[in-house]
Amino acid sequence: MCLVAVYYLKKLGANINTILLLNVLYTVADFGNIQNFARRNSMSQASTVLAIASDLPIKTDQPVHSGKVRSVYWLTQDDSSRLIASRGYDVAPDAPLAVMVISDRISAFDCIWHGENGLNGVPGKGAALNAISNYWFDKFKEQDLAESHILEVPHPYVWIVQRAEPIMIEAIARQYITGSMWRSYSKGERDFCGNSLPEGLSRDERLKDLLITPSTKGVITGIEGVPEADDANIERKSIEDNFRAFNFDSLEDLDRYELLLKEGFSLISNHLEEINQIFVDTKFEFGYVKNTTGERKMIYMDEVGTPDSSRIWDASEYNRGNIVENSKEGFRKFLLDYFDDPDVLLNSDRMSERESLARNSDLPVKALTDVSETYTSI
Repeated sequence: MCLVAVYYLKKLGANINTILLLNVLYTVADFGNIQNFARRNSMSQASTVLAIASDLPIKTDQPVHSGKVRSVYWLTQDDSSRLIASRGYDVAPDAPLAVMVISDRISAFDCIWHGENGLNGVPGKGAALNAISNYWFDKFKEQDLAESHILEVPHPYVWIVQRAEPIMIEAIARQYITGSMWRSYSKGERDFCGNSLPEGLSRDERLKDLLITPSTKGVITGIEGVPEADDANIERKSIEDNFRAFNFDSLEDLDRYELLLKEGFSLISNHLEEINQIFVDTKFEFGYVKNTTGERKMIYMDEVGTPDSSRIWDASEYNRGNIVENSKEGFRKFLLDYFDDPDVLLNSDRMSERESLARNSDLPVKALTDVSETYTSI
């Protein structure tokens, strides 16, 4: 195992069981060719996939926050302050820090899915997601766009992060008309999140301009014209008129978030073009942190440019008139084709049925190893 990871985890208060566990994870993530690992037999895969990341013995005085994919261990204030001082992080001296561990679980349609033979995740997915996000975050910083919440990456499955105050917007950018935008357009709607769409567009067509189509992050209440629901489409005008309700410090920061979204999208798109991939659309998240002098600054947070948060298409196939997904959209399409009644996956009123379907369905191993191939190839 990487000596830096051992040293750092000991400093964080992790015991030897944590270190041994992460040693296994490092071995998985550091295979000479992780794609070959993804093709190994499913019993071997099941024993090395990190399905649960919320029970590691890392010292914390708060409950572990575990989402669909990541688990967050907020460190004690003493440990946070000590690490800030010893590592020289450019954060406020009293900034709360956390150990964020990503699992290999896969979520789609707001459910966690698993495979046959005890395969409860996608081999190598967690390490791939962390590596991709960190690569783009580093590129953003190199180009003087903005920093991120990540302070250090001591292990392929682990980030050391600072607490950020989130802006309550899912910052979505679209270069092609597909997905929910196409579904709305095909029903005759020509306004999407305040963007006027021309007549005559075809499904999966490239748009003339990059469109920003924000949605709510969490439930925002008491604002006229804004649905009181998570992930509800909203217009820029609603954000302008209520910018503080969405947690912007100023109206000028609304312009800055849009600029960072566009410039970040352009950077990733240009890089992916070099490897014959199309950056179709994506979701970014933003927040505020304080630096060493206590000044607040906007940062990128969560993840960026990953197959989880973006649509990515094969450019050669697109030019031949075919859509080949190199993102989680491929897995979503598999699920829609795999089950006899796809409406259960799309209809929010059938959520309890969907959860039961996910809980009781052992998907073919190949479905998960195909996802592994997609993620590790990127």
